[in-house]
Amino acid sequence: MAKEHEMIVPFSEKQTKKGVISFGLSSYGYDIRVADEFKIFSPASSTIIDPKSFDSESFADIKGKTCIVPPNSFVLTRTVEYFKIPRNILTICLGKSTYARCGIIVNVTPFEPEWEGYATLEISNTSPVPAKIYANEGIAQIIFLEADEVCQISYKDKKGKYQAQKRITLPMP
Repeated sequence: MAKEHEMIVPFSEKQTKKGVISFGLSSYGYDIRVADEFKIFSPASSTIIDPKSFDSESFADIKGKTCIVPPNSFVLTRTVEYFKIPRNILTICLGKSTYARCGIIVNVTPFEPEWEGYATLEISNTSPVPAKIYANEGIAQIIFLEADEVCQISYKDKKGKYQAQKRITLPMP
């Protein structure tokens, strides 16, 4: 189904794991990769995070093979994969256990029916020491749920504010 509907591009038909944190097709899901673009949160310019009035100056932009997440902080990034979710599919995303065992939490909202784009990921370091994230390697697993019938109103129908995002997208009120 993923290849037929071009749901995931690029699509790795098998799980790649030699020398990397695994990514690609798994038993009942797909392990997504983190891109090499990161926005590291830096509280220097603001003391309050407000999702209705988010200060883009609160981030330092970096590009690289790795990203160091400061202790008790977070970074925003995006997936390597571009998604096109069919109207009868919903996804749930869970962080990979390799990172979770290091105190790194990945937060991604569900991909609603007919949402498309690169997913913006929030990676939190809950530990008291810096944590390393590896670009172009696995970060989380997407689980796909197929409905018995298509939804009445899809994300595309609602003209969702995060539709077809091409880069790391900050909160929008």
